[in-house]
Amino acid sequence: MSQAPQDRATRLPVDEQALTRTLTVDRDRLVAYADASGDQNPIHQDPEVARAVGLPDVIAHGMWTMGAAMDVVTAYVCGDPGRILSCSTRFTGMVVVPEGATVEVLVEGVVKKSGEDEHGPTQTLELTATCAGEKVLGRCQAVVRA
Repeated sequence: MSQAPQDRATRLPVDEQALTRTLTVDRDRLVAYADASGDQNPIHQDPEVARAVGLPDVIAHGMWTMGAAMDVVTAYVCGDPGRILSCSTRFTGMVVVPEGATVEVLVEGVVKKSGEDEHGPTQTLELTATCAGEKVLGRCQAVVRA
């Protein structure tokens, strides 16, 4: 006798501690990210340019910040990024990276919904990312293959 899909989905293991992680970024990491991504916008490397356009200092790339959140999700799904079915976010704040500093970005997540599609169980994860107590990603979600 087969189980109802909802019954199977509700019994998925949930380790929300695995969805909490602090990631660090410094200017060297920004340069490496710029080189790897091809995004050489000077607001990510030159404090004079950043300040000239009204920023407090150099800021991390938004896509680096989103990638940091997805790194947490990848770890949650046992290191298999192929299990991330979709992700979305809004950039709501900046990760300011002063010269000589290492800045921490705290990513925390919860399982908001368990379900099932034609390929098996899924989970919808809701994430928050903060830096210096300020939210830097909003409406950050990922759907993963459980």
